[in-house]
Amino acid sequence: MKPNKILLLSKTALPLYWIVLLTSLVILLRGHNEPGGGFIAGLLAAAASILWAIAFSAKQAMKKLPFASPLNLAACGLLLAAAAGLPALLSGHAFLYHFWATIPLFFFDYKISTVLLFDLGVYLCIWGVVSGYAIMLLETTE
Repeated sequence: MKPNKILLLSKTALPLYWIVLLTSLVILLRGHNEPGGGFIAGLLAAAASILWAIAFSAKQAMKKLPFASPLNLAACGLLLAAAAGLPALLSGHAFLYHFWATIPLFFFDYKISTVLLFDLGVYLCIWGVVSGYAIMLLETTE
């Protein structure tokens, strides 16, 4: 790329990275009540990591990932998704039977369930797998 294009991308990548990650968290949190959820939010988080890898380097994108590795991120997500079914098993229900609770916040009540734990696991797993794959591809072109 030409130097002025690299400068423009590196200057816009920092705010865009955080905006995309914040958007992915919003989609994750509203996913068990409305369209969205862990898969789509994980794809957005992976897009933020891929943007960082393109703007700076694959090595720096790896450093910005939670748990410093896409494999660790995906494994943590898989464990969380599996753990979402444990409360049901412990209470004698079918695996992944979900429990709901309401958390009173300032002006509204937020419904929370074990679905959110499952979605968080899917989110981390997709983020790790997709960003790891794309960053490894970008490493081969550097």
